[in-house]
Amino acid sequence: MVGEDGNSGTPENPERKISGYGKGGVEAVLSVDEVTRKAREMSQGRVDESTLDELVGAEVFLSIDHLKAGYGKMEILHDFSLRVGRKQSLCLIGPNGAGKSTVLHSIFGFTNIFSGSVSVNGSEVTALPPSSKLRSAGITYILQDNSVFPDMTVEENLWMGGYLLDKPEQARQQAERVFEKYDRLRARRGQPARVLSGGERRLLEISRALVMNPDVLLVDEPSIGLEPRYIDMVFEILDDLQRNEGKTIVMVEQNAKKGLEFADIGYVLVSGEIAMAGRGDELLENPEVGRLFLGG
Repeated sequence: MVGEDGNSGTPENPERKISGYGKGGVEAVLSVDEVTRKAREMSQGRVDESTLDELVGAEVFLSIDHLKAGYGKMEILHDFSLRVGRKQSLCLIGPNGAGKSTVLHSIFGFTNIFSGSVSVNGSEVTALPPSSKLRSAGITYILQDNSVFPDMTVEENLWMGGYLLDKPEQARQQAERVFEKYDRLRARRGQPARVLSGGERRLLEISRALVMNPDVLLVDEPSIGLEPRYIDMVFEILDDLQRNEGKTIVMVEQNAKKGLEFADIGYVLVSGEIAMAGRGDELLENPEVGRLFLGG
């Protein structure tokens, strides 16, 4: 059953099933509403653009300025700004409903933009449709849902990542680059994608996004639904893409500890606004962030 505070379980066995953040019995777990309230209390106040610029510490590559965006007429992001440099990573954490995925959706063109702007490498891309974001601005979106085509082979799935390329041969060439890099996929190139493990499917989704050779990866919940060993594998892949291939990564990750360990920069979002911003390692050490989001 679910109590009034949003936790689940039974009086006889309170640890049977737990929702929210943290570990332990029901009495130790905060509801989403409580997390939101406490996150607001620890907010640094308005986090201005100069603070965000300082965190980048270099030339800004991807920026959002004073964005108001949402779905239909509902505004989810309120005067939201973001900064990340080339070859840097940014992780967005926060309670459910804070607007984390809406940030990614807004960058890629899946929301209604009421005001504000999105820029990549100094060029505004706010009004571009998703296909142009991918082809012209070098932005790709890696969905949190299982998005492989199960009855297509691994190789055919990779070819689908190049649907905007001028010639099919270009997609095939890019697929070969992926196979050279990832033995796991090369070994299964002719098999239907439905036979892949959860970690291999996630690798295929990431690899398919690389066929267009993007500069910016928008990654929504890379660890969702994966066993711990595959979570480590996925973050190792993302680290390689950032460090060795120069990709800029903006990530939403419910596993806040893993996300902040990975990312150069972290933002804590609450109700469509930035409550806190800092280096990933700084937020990891913050006791309030730990209590609310890291199970500490």
